[in-house]
Amino acid sequence: MSLDEALLEAHEAGDKAALIRLYTQAADEAGDVDAACFYLTHAYVFALESGAPDAVALHRRLADHGREPRASVCD
Repeated sequence: MSLDEALLEAHEAGDKAALIRLYTQAADEAGDVDAACFYLTHAYVFALESGAPDAVALHRRLADHGREPRASVCD
């Protein structure tokens, strides 16, 4: 199954843990910073919505690219 297919399946199932993992994977595999941050933002939102501890690391990654302020309620 491709990453795109896995993402669609996770969306259909409402599986937020899988969405966090898959969007993070997509960010890791992205060809440029803008694409990576697009995927990281999605992973971050799902992590925040579900209260997942991944939100802290995702926030830091976005902050490293200037997409989020350094200070956050997640830190």
